[in-house]
Amino acid sequence: MLHRMALRVLPSLSLAVTEEAVRKRKRIVMFVPGLIAFGVYRLAKHLVPIAEPLVLLAVSALVAMVTAALAYRVGRAAPWAEIMRHDGVRLLSWLVGWIGAVYGIQLSLLVLTLLWIMSYSYLQHPDGPAMMAIIISCTSVARDAFEIGHVRRLTQMGRPFLTFPDGAPLRLLLQCKAGQLGPWVLAGLALGALASSPGLLIADVQGGALAQLFAVTVLGGGVTLCAYFGGLYPSTPWVQTLRRTAPGELMKYWWWPGMAFASTYYLVAMGLLLFVMRQPTMTPGSAAGMGAIVTAIMALYGYYLGDRRHVEDEQAPQLSSGMLRCPFVMGILGKTIGSTDATGELALGKTGIKG
Repeated sequence: MLHRMALRVLPSLSLAVTEEAVRKRKRIVMFVPGLIAFGVYRLAKHLVPIAEPLVLLAVSALVAMVTAALAYRVGRAAPWAEIMRHDGVRLLSWLVGWIGAVYGIQLSLLVLTLLWIMSYSYLQHPDGPAMMAIIISCTSVARDAFEIGHVRRLTQMGRPFLTFPDGAPLRLLLQCKAGQLGPWVLAGLALGALASSPGLLIADVQGGALAQLFAVTVLGGGVTLCAYFGGLYPSTPWVQTLRRTAPGELMKYWWWPGMAFASTYYLVAMGLLLFVMRQPTMTPGSAAGMGAIVTAIMALYGYYLGDRRHVEDEQAPQLSSGMLRCPFVMGILGKTIGSTDATGELALGKTGIKG
């Protein structure tokens, strides 16, 4: 789900996909596939054993793959021949495979796990959860594929973007800055393993899972926030920048993408355990492993987003007033606590936003 974070956290991408005309088209793009997905569900329940988790995930993945391709074409606003000629098989394979199949499966597991925590288990009552898993994953894939297609369209029209929301910049970061990333990932592994342990003391299965989810969400969000500052200002200690930023503004980024995606990934991991591996409960080892992996991923992604924002600041330091529509820019980049020393200026100076 790194593409989702990049599309909202990086100002250049966020501005491109939140223009009013784009948002209006996006609502239609999300609505129509949702209706079609409902029809597919109604048909699939009579043709395949939709109560089997792997079958449901396969159906969800197939629907999401088709949805990703069609929504991308709408955002791209070009015929398939032109898209194939300019975008290439590699980009389209990534879109259909990752934004379609993998992302669709993740979202389906997210829905199933949320319903399980609320005592509405897919394994006991498959119809309702299966329908919601297919529809919600389909509409979310349509939204993101459309936005990616729109970004690609703008690129072809000559509007440059320093970061395309795929995995290429992340792979480059791993190659060039493994030493800087290592401590953050290790910290995420340790904190995540500790965070998931207290829930194991609760006898109720759903209650324990909820406690683990809360702990991983809070700590994962905090690690993401700190790692983001580490990547954003590599020459300044992240603690110093943290102290100079207003608590209210820190909370906004701690919540999104930090806590929001830490909880999302943990729910997906729980879904894999519950519905794919068919484990009725979470052992201490599995809970610690899931928490460690999720928090380490969030630390990696937080540093990556900060690094890409640093690149944007270096290349295009002044933001237009339209960028203020981005909640993230209004938040974490908007205000700092009173100081005007070097660190305080660093936190605001490149945004053009007055505190």
